[in-house]
Amino acid sequence: MSDFTVGETDFLLDGRPVRLLSGALHYFRVHEEQWGHRLALLRAMGLNCVETYVPWNLHEPRRGSFRDVPALGRFLDAAREAGLWAIVRPGPYICAEWENGGLPHWVTGELGARARTRDERFLQYVNSWFHQLLSEVVPRQLDRGGPVIMVQVENEYGSYGSDADYLTHLTGLLRAEGVTVPLVTSDGPEDHMLTGGSVPGLLATVNFGSHARVAFETLRRHQPRGPLMCMEFWCGWFDHWGGEHVVRDAEDAAVALREILDCGASVNVYMAHGGTNFAGWAGANRPGGELHEGPLEADVTSYDYDAPIDEYGRPTEKFWRFREVLVEYHAEPLPEPPPAPAVLASATDVRVTGWAPLAGVLDALGGPERVHAVPPTFEELGIGRGLVRYEADVPGPRGPYPLTARGLRDLAVVYVDGERAGVLTEEEPQLRKPVAGPARVELWVESLGRVNYGPRSGETKGITGGLLHERQFLHGVRARGLDLDAFEGGVAAVPFGSPPEDGAPGLYRGTVTVHGAGDARVELPGWTRGFVWVNGFNVGRYWSAGPQESLYVPAPVLREGENEVWVLELEDTDQGTVRMAPL
Repeated sequence: MSDFTVGETDFLLDGRPVRLLSGALHYFRVHEEQWGHRLALLRAMGLNCVETYVPWNLHEPRRGSFRDVPALGRFLDAAREAGLWAIVRPGPYICAEWENGGLPHWVTGELGARARTRDERFLQYVNSWFHQLLSEVVPRQLDRGGPVIMVQVENEYGSYGSDADYLTHLTGLLRAEGVTVPLVTSDGPEDHMLTGGSVPGLLATVNFGSHARVAFETLRRHQPRGPLMCMEFWCGWFDHWGGEHVVRDAEDAAVALREILDCGASVNVYMAHGGTNFAGWAGANRPGGELHEGPLEADVTSYDYDAPIDEYGRPTEKFWRFREVLVEYHAEPLPEPPPAPAVLASATDVRVTGWAPLAGVLDALGGPERVHAVPPTFEELGIGRGLVRYEADVPGPRGPYPLTARGLRDLAVVYVDGERAGVLTEEEPQLRKPVAGPARVELWVESLGRVNYGPRSGETKGITGGLLHERQFLHGVRARGLDLDAFEGGVAAVPFGSPPEDGAPGLYRGTVTVHGAGDARVELPGWTRGFVWVNGFNVGRYWSAGPQESLYVPAPVLREGENEVWVLELEDTDQGTVRMAPL
């Protein structure tokens, strides 16, 4: 058994100085059968440690209902087998460009701004979650023969709050549950962030993408002693739907990495391998000024991050530049990268054989329909990721007036008396063509991802401010939700018929025959926006807004011979071609 501690100037392993050369790889963004390959690539790049967040909402989608928490333990075992130490960052908030920053919607829907504070209800929820989670971490600590050398308290809390009692409670909770390895915090290298997010007695680390010396000088003003560490070295960045693909020059990133190491610091490369936001788990941001109150920008399905190891598990130019820097900190030659995974042999079109309208899908897989005085939020309906159909009657007779979805989050396709009338957004929540009464209106509202950073974190989804006809509220609203998790049980109950010729929204089902299965991607030319499943595995959201043009299908998802594909189109398609293609 070994002992890892925080010394006056260095991290110490059994009393000897050691430098952490870590890389972020989130187990929940990589298919489990591919963990070993990706971890081997981290070793080949010159890293000795892997870091992962833990998304609370993935593992406790409903209060008291836990889902595959042991996945974290299996990942930590894989890290040990790969010869890597591990840093665990359990939050409970993780940011990570992940839905709601990792907080369950049922928590933030109830508590709002009281989340991430000393609020007794929030702490009760966290206590219960950590009790489940830490049973996977505690027995895998370094002093018990496992790989875990460090656990982080919260995440960039100084960017959000200043509740020192809350941070003290988390620290005590981690210790009470059996965490004995060093506890650390991480924040931006700014005075107010370090003041708000640090915990007396714990090592503070900082997050940045460049100017390491300046960042560490700021840290030293708050923490004169202890090893220096950049917990997140941002070597790339993430993309938003409708935006440009973000890249960072490989040599520029390598120079910044070398500067960190020249300062004598340890580092965690964020991301070493980004992976994929499968199943609609991508978050969203509201950039715009210090308050982050701007228009919603939804994150794409890919979390490639322009990382040294790309979304498909391939070394990039950045990988080799980083390896050239990191090899200098190893006494022995670095291992060679593992062989590249197999890829699909050839492109094949999916044969679309069935279709069901959205209403039919909702009837088969959705929750119960109830009548509400005002439109309920997604949170009130228990919807995490997916959509809600709101229906209301416009009384009549009355003349044409504007119809407005006040406080819309995030996007609605509107029908009036069964005919499509337009698409509403947060920025344009009013139909362009007025509605006369009597009329029946339907609004299919989709969440594009909950905000994962800033003061708007935890905001509710749906029609949050009421449905207005002119200035009059429409009451007696019927609402029914369709959660993406409902598809996990299959679609046998969905009433499929023949595919329509007009490319109407709905659930399309088809098959594709594969010879030479391997990593692949789904291409959807002519489709607008929705989700794709391959053999029941949700590979994520597609959207013609770009910049992402296809969805990654990991090799373990495909099988030789016939494969089933579902496409949930939420707007319309003018072509209907779905293609399984090589990378």
